[in-house]
Formats: sequence, C-alpha cells, structure tokens
Amino acid sequence: MSEKKTFKVTDECGYVELLKLLKAEQIAQTGGHAKMIVEENQITVNGELELRKRRKLRPGDVVKFENMSIEII
Repeated sequence: MSEKKTFKVTDECGYVELLKLLKAEQIAQTGGHAKMIVEENQITVNGELELRKRRKLRPGDVVKFENMSIEII
C-alpha cells in the first residue's frame, strides 16, 4: 500500500529544494542522508529518476520514494 502526502510550498520563491523536502518530510534525518538517498537513485520526480540534489520542486510536481508519493501544492 502506498502512502500519499501533499507538501505546501510556503516560501516566497514558489519552490522547495529536493533535499529540503526530504528532510521536512522526515524521509532523511540529515542533509547528508538526503544526498545519499538521491545519489542512490531512490527518488523520482514526475515519473523520472532524479539525480539533482537541489532540484527545485514546484506545485504540480510529484516526488516518489519507496512506497511514498508526495505532491507539491
């Protein structure tokens, strides 16, 4: 069973960086752990493998990790 969540962008710039999202959603405990998750090809964004640690996620993007799906709103 997959878990679906939403993450609301509250920053004035209108996006959240991938590493910050992983930490905010408690997928990663530290920045180093978040980097490792991305480097180990465990993240997809909008169905495509994401290797950019600082990828800017904007409303409408969907991030997947294991059985978790997070929609950016």
